[in-house]
Amino acid sequence: MTAPSEIRTQLNALAAALRHFHSALLDVAKSEYEFREGPVGGPFALYSLVMNHQSFQWLRPLSGLMATLDEVTDSKADLSARNVRDVRQALGLLMGGPDINDDGAQFAEFRAGYARASADPRVKATEAKWRELLEVASAGVAASGGLDA
Repeated sequence: MTAPSEIRTQLNALAAALRHFHSALLDVAKSEYEFREGPVGGPFALYSLVMNHQSFQWLRPLSGLMATLDEVTDSKADLSARNVRDVRQALGLLMGGPDINDDGAQFAEFRAGYARASADPRVKATEAKWRELLEVASAGVAASGGLDA
């Protein structure tokens, strides 16, 4: 069985990789915004845009998922295969993986923004990293019999 401390370590690494992915997506969204509207006036202006402007709305589901993952890993409770399974399922729903059985409407705006950004080399690299870390965590708990159901 994968130890709770090992699961926490793996999920913390995944959370860090997701932050890099989010940052890469944010850079693309900022570039799109600046192409249409002109330069952003600095980090505080960007923060205000991210929080309030429709051009950045599509990033919010990923931001929410990351905040939830941070809450889980920051808790004192032991983590288990269930936590890995939940993260895997949430990312699958968000990204619209082939094993996801939905009509695509729930996260259509995120998926459209991601589709626009997916050719960016930094987005590709950071996505590959979080997917690799998710696979490692999933494989670890599956090997111990923890990812069934």
